[in-house]
Amino acid sequence: MYGGQGGQAPIFILKEGTDRTRGRSAQSNNIAAAKAVADSVRSTLGPKGMDKMLVDGMGDVVITNDGATILKEMDIEHPAAKMIIEVAKTQEQHCYDGTTTAVVLAGELLKRSEDLIEQNVHPTVICEGFRLAAENAIALLEKHGIATEGDDAVLAEVAKTALTGKSAGAVKSFLADICVNAVNAIGQIDNGERLIDLDDIKVEKKQGGSIRDSALVDGIILDKERVHSGMPRGVSNARIALINSAIEVKKTEVDAKIQITDPGQLAAFLEEEESYLRNLVTTITQSGATVVICQKGIDDLAQHYMAKAGIFAIRRAKKSDMEALSKATGGSVITNIEDLSESDLGIAERVEERKIGDSDMTFITGCPEAKSVSVILRGGTEHVVDEIRRAFDDAAGVVSVAWEDGMVLTGGGSVLAALSRDLRSYAVSVGGREQMAIEAFATALEVVPRTLAENAGLDPVDTIIALRKAHSENQTHAGINVYEGGVMDMREANVLEPLRVVEQAIQSATETAVMILRIDDVISSKGMSGAEMGMDDMGGMGGMGGMPGMM
Repeated sequence: MYGGQGGQAPIFILKEGTDRTRGRSAQSNNIAAAKAVADSVRSTLGPKGMDKMLVDGMGDVVITNDGATILKEMDIEHPAAKMIIEVAKTQEQHCYDGTTTAVVLAGELLKRSEDLIEQNVHPTVICEGFRLAAENAIALLEKHGIATEGDDAVLAEVAKTALTGKSAGAVKSFLADICVNAVNAIGQIDNGERLIDLDDIKVEKKQGGSIRDSALVDGIILDKERVHSGMPRGVSNARIALINSAIEVKKTEVDAKIQITDPGQLAAFLEEEESYLRNLVTTITQSGATVVICQKGIDDLAQHYMAKAGIFAIRRAKKSDMEALSKATGGSVITNIEDLSESDLGIAERVEERKIGDSDMTFITGCPEAKSVSVILRGGTEHVVDEIRRAFDDAAGVVSVAWEDGMVLTGGGSVLAALSRDLRSYAVSVGGREQMAIEAFATALEVVPRTLAENAGLDPVDTIIALRKAHSENQTHAGINVYEGGVMDMREANVLEPLRVVEQAIQSATETAVMILRIDDVISSKGMSGAEMGMDDMGGMGGMGGMPGMM
């Protein structure tokens, strides 16, 4: 890039090799890149959505239809495309579901804005129209909301809707019940505010068996076995000591050398070590503990004494497991064993070692007022278990969001179709060129019901016409019937999703579309080639590599 007039020498401002795309060309490139990302996940939307197989450079395979996972695994170079991936990440972090909806919506907004730019509507006018439309749409969402009032049946339907279309769809009722029970167990109401920390649901995966072998445990599952075969396999009415220091002979902090000159001194030294360990175990037994969970190591001799005392012990438990155990059993995590007292012990009805698949696991169950629970997920193969885990995380997430907010919406594209109709009426009242942008926004919202119809093999045009007709007759809960075609009442069909999912999808899609529209100059340094910055062609992305088996 250089300046200079007439006979003046050019003045170089940017480094040699810097690539610059500006004006309409920059906008077209960015919009095309964003649309390509949206198209890559579009076919996964809805109950009839397909899965993607993602193969990384190491040959590891991930099979999923979770939008956030697909985009995270894709090796994308284009900067505008990366901005679309941020939409999916935000949606996943805040709402746990609706990632594909948010990405497809962002792509469609940009596609509609491209048509407006060709009609000489300035990008800033489009941005203002989109902002007004999004504000109005979010304000209208409350009107379409349905209060859950802590109704477990409604929460179960929310979970089933999230699981529909995933590999776990066949057992969605079974998994939905686990999700609802888990969320109810860990949910807390503090000063009228509902709070849930999903970290309190500990999930363990084990391949082998069927998905229906999955279970919710009112306590904690540890992927550990007892340290000594002489210990009991199970303990009823357990008193649990949680210790985060090693049950071993203490080593000196500094380098020390002990000189022993005769066998008697050696015998006395070993006797002292043995006595120290025996006293530690005696302290534990005197406190009334029958189970010991230790975060560090347990000496072989200490294991022997514990086995003789009939104590069930586990060593090298994770810090997160110790915290979860403390919440579940009501016990305190102790650093100094000599300070251990009966009041520090946790309580559980049963602690036992069970064989799950090919490994032993410890189940700590029957915890009174457990504020931490565990779920064990089973499946035939590693890929099945991984996908069940992703589906479960989404379902538990949306149930927790619905439980916290107390407000759900009907799904199947019904709410977006209703918003689209409302926004068309609102656009007329705004007038000016912004009216065109608001109408474009209203049309873009219909991309979700249209995509649901396309993925189900229905005619998208006929379906959208039928949907608009139903909404014009005030059937505000009418959505796409992907199984039989046409439209149906989503409230009666119990297709429900949390209000926050739709609200966040509209917000983040709009903000990202506005940000991309406002860019009219892309200056890339030497590190990126022009091919990577631009597009190989308007339909495919230059920087979307590393994706065998996809697109």
